[in-house]
Amino acid sequence: MRIVSIVTALLVSALLFAIVFQREALLDFARQATPDALMRGDTPGAGDTDEQAEPQPPAASEAASENAAEPAPGTVSVIARHSVAREVDSAVVLRGETTAARQVDVRAETTARVVSEPLRKGSFVNEGELLCQLEPGTRDSALAEAEARLAEARARVPEAGARVAEAQARLEEAKINDNAASSLQQDGFASATRVATTKAAVSSAEAAVESARSGLESTQAGIQAAEAAVASARKEIERLEIHAPFAGLLESDGAELGSLLQAGGICATVIQLDPIKMVAFVPETEVTRIEIGAPAAARLTGGEETKGRVTFLSRSADETTRTFRVEVQVPNAALALRAGQTAEILIEAEGAMAHLLPQSALTLNDEGALGVRTVTADDAAQFIPVTLLRDTREGVLVTGLPDKVDVITVGQEYVVDGVPVAATYKEVTQ
Repeated sequence: MRIVSIVTALLVSALLFAIVFQREALLDFARQATPDALMRGDTPGAGDTDEQAEPQPPAASEAASENAAEPAPGTVSVIARHSVAREVDSAVVLRGETTAARQVDVRAETTARVVSEPLRKGSFVNEGELLCQLEPGTRDSALAEAEARLAEARARVPEAGARVAEAQARLEEAKINDNAASSLQQDGFASATRVATTKAAVSSAEAAVESARSGLESTQAGIQAAEAAVASARKEIERLEIHAPFAGLLESDGAELGSLLQAGGICATVIQLDPIKMVAFVPETEVTRIEIGAPAAARLTGGEETKGRVTFLSRSADETTRTFRVEVQVPNAALALRAGQTAEILIEAEGAMAHLLPQSALTLNDEGALGVRTVTADDAAQFIPVTLLRDTREGVLVTGLPDKVDVITVGQEYVVDGVPVAATYKEVTQ
């Protein structure tokens, strides 16, 4: 048993020695011992001489091919692709959300108790539909009193007009007496006292005319005040009915029956969702590519897709984010879209020539500029800055490169400008 163990150990040692130190000889033996050679009986040791059984050195042609495949000293092996620019729709892609076209809290303008049944949230209301009815109280009586005062003020107008006419007649009489007295005084038939008395009568008549006219104006002012009181009483009664300012959905319940609604209290909240707005914020680098009226499309997180047009583009940037607000109006007749949903918005812009590259091909230079490394005509690496147009499922679309360029996709992080490269090209259908 001890002899068997020793023999086994020797065989294992010999096998390990052959695998480690005679690996090339074993590989040559394996290559020569192919099934065809075995059928021909050409295997080493099968009738061959000792010289034929010795391992043969590699062929000179194989050595030459291996030397040719090895890159020159200082050359970096990389993988690249031939990229050709193509025209793409350079839509501006933004992330935004849906918002109601209009939303308003309908509030009471007077204080009164609610006497109508409330409308429940989610209900659709038409423009002018009654939302809340308030108790009139004594407002009808106040209107009747104001109308009575208006009638009284109008009734004083003829009396005030008659006083003005009477005062004007007395003024004419006083002027005639004054002229007569002055003529008689010139002929010596009237005294100076009489003339002074007639002049005083003229002045008194003039003052009476002014007083009558003032009374008439006061009467007319009373009429205007009474009319204002009537209008105020009628307006107070109109405020008892609160109507929907536009057609839309109730976002909250109406005021409850019997509740006291104070002036400024909310009767209901109405939102308009047809059309609906898509709101996003565009960076200042892309704002010049967007125009009012440009077609736009949106895809919501739930998969819904819709189309519309740009209706607003802010002229002032947000002080914090330095972005500009853009609004897209979208039809929503079925009210399928809700306010507050996240949406991916694509706004149509002018087309551009771009390259489709894998995102891993992008790199940064020492200055932090985004770009790619390319293979020049003399097989050297070169960094070219690019502009990221947009990200897609197949890769990224970039601009700033020549129409035809060889882009390094693997190994770009190990070379700098001017370093010789040995590129292996990977053909990709763009």
